[in-house]
Order: sequence, then C-alpha cells, then structure tokens
Amino acid sequence: MYFLGFTWNPNETLFKIGFLQIKYYNLLWIVAFALGWYLMKRIFQNEKKSVEQLDSLFVYSVLATMLGARLGHVFFYDWAYYKNNLLEILLPIKASSNADASLFGLIDGYQFTGFTGLASHGATIGMIIAMYFFVRKYKDIKFLWLLDRLVVPFSIGAAAVRLGNFFNSEINGKVIKDESFIFATRFIRDSSELSAQEAMSITKAKTVNEAYSMIATDPKFVHILERIPFKHPAQLYEAICYVFVFAIVYYIYWKTDKKEKAGFLIGLFFVLLWTVRFFIEFIKERQNSLDESLELLSIGQWLSIPFILLGLYLMFRPVKTAKA
Repeated sequence: MYFLGFTWNPNETLFKIGFLQIKYYNLLWIVAFALGWYLMKRIFQNEKKSVEQLDSLFVYSVLATMLGARLGHVFFYDWAYYKNNLLEILLPIKASSNADASLFGLIDGYQFTGFTGLASHGATIGMIIAMYFFVRKYKDIKFLWLLDRLVVPFSIGAAAVRLGNFFNSEINGKVIKDESFIFATRFIRDSSELSAQEAMSITKAKTVNEAYSMIATDPKFVHILERIPFKHPAQLYEAICYVFVFAIVYYIYWKTDKKEKAGFLIGLFFVLLWTVRFFIEFIKERQNSLDESLELLSIGQWLSIPFILLGLYLMFRPVKTAKA
C-alpha cells in the first residue's frame, strides 16, 4: 500500500482563447522570466546600473534562453527526428498521424502544440553566447561580472521550469520498486505508458482530457489504471533542489563579498546545479533511443560534467576582485 503515493492527471492546458492554448508549462516559463526581471532589477539598482541596460538584458535573455533551449533539445536529444522535420524546430507545431489534424483549419497534417522539447544545457550555452554579445554592446559591464549576477534569477527559473515539466507529466523518473515509497506518483498522461490515442481508443472518449479523466476515475477502467506504474517524480526532486541552489546563491550575493571575485558565483552555480542534475539523472527515465543506448551515463550526465569542471575552475582559480 502506498503511504503518500498519488495519481497525477492534470489537464496541462490552463485555459484557451480561440486556438491559443495557455498551458501550465508556458505559464511557469512566464513566471520564471518575470521573477528573473524582478531579481535583476534589484541587483541592477544595487549595482547602480541603468534600467535601459536591464530592459535590453531582458530581451537578450528571453531570446537566448528559448532559442538555446530549443536547439539544445534538437541537436543533443532528437536530431534523428528533426533532420526530417526542419519546420518543427522553431515553430510550435508537430506533424500528426491523425487524419483530422489541421493547423488552425488551414494546413492539414499538423497540430499546434506550443513549444515543447527544451534542453537546459542548450539554454545555458545560449545565454553564455548572448551575454558575450551583450557586454560587447555595453562595454561598461564585464562578462563574468554579469554572469555572476544572472545566476540568481537563473536558479529560481530552473525550478519553475522543472515544475512545469511535472505539470506536463514529462521527464518522469524510473519505476519505483519499493511500493511503500512515500513519493510514488502514477503519471496517467505519461505517453510511454499510455498514449493519448490509446486512451481515447480504450475509452471511446471524444477528447484526450475526457479519456484520461475516465481512466483515472471510472471503476470500469481500473484495469487500465493499474497497469500504469508508480514512478519517481524526478521533476519535483529537481525543482526542490534548485530552490536550495537559488537560496545559496541569493545569500552569497547579498550577504558576502564573494560576488567581488569574478567568476565565483557562476562557478558555484554550475557546480551546484549540474551536480544536482547529474545525480537525479540516475533515477530518470532515458529520453530517447539514443539516450538508452548509452550504458554508463545518460546524455544529460555527459553534458553536465563539463559544466561542473568549468564551475570548479571558475571558483578556485586565482583572480583579482571584479569591478563592473
């Protein structure tokens, strides 16, 4: 018997306006950027930087994060698919096998999905590249000085995104063998266990949400429900750990003089965040066939190692104190 185990079946779409869907995942990205802007505003005020620079930084950050995260997913995790579906790389659509699928009633064979498939390693690389160009424009700001400040909003943003993954029932953990584990979670909408098409076929429901709801609550489908295993909510583990990462870097920025050592905070951030990611990967499901083919470590773990090593170097290298 599960002590705190629960069935997780949220409707990932918060509300619709015509064809536009606002999902929890999208909302949490907005929350991440809004919190990031607020935190950086406080930091810029503390550092006597101009609002004009902050506004420009926000634009750079949004574009770099979204583009980097998207391209990171495409090239690190799923190039085998996207090389034959180039249109889907930068557009929020996906080819559908459903004969009735239509994009806004105009283009058959595609459906609107919103932006899904984002990689945090790609987002990090995208931000580093964007900040290089940002400091070339605003020459009174130093590259490492800026990265040291950006880790404060980055860390809370990472937590928000992982919470969004939880609402999407994606990037789930592995099946839990110990049935008494208190965080056991049955993800009804886990496509690897029960696809949307299969759920609709079994229940004869007219919509995906109705189908999943019937499986979760109708005793007639209890045999389908019971075949879905309980898993680790790896996204929640990661989100909670990132909140602690945020608390650490926030405290160090505001309460210590470590921020004056160029590269220390970004180095600490890399070590903390990617170490969390490295170890949680051990209880995550592999993302695709390429990931499954790697026996020793996952793609996410291999990508995390260089960031951890870079972080250690930045933390412990001899350096003069930083001035913006």
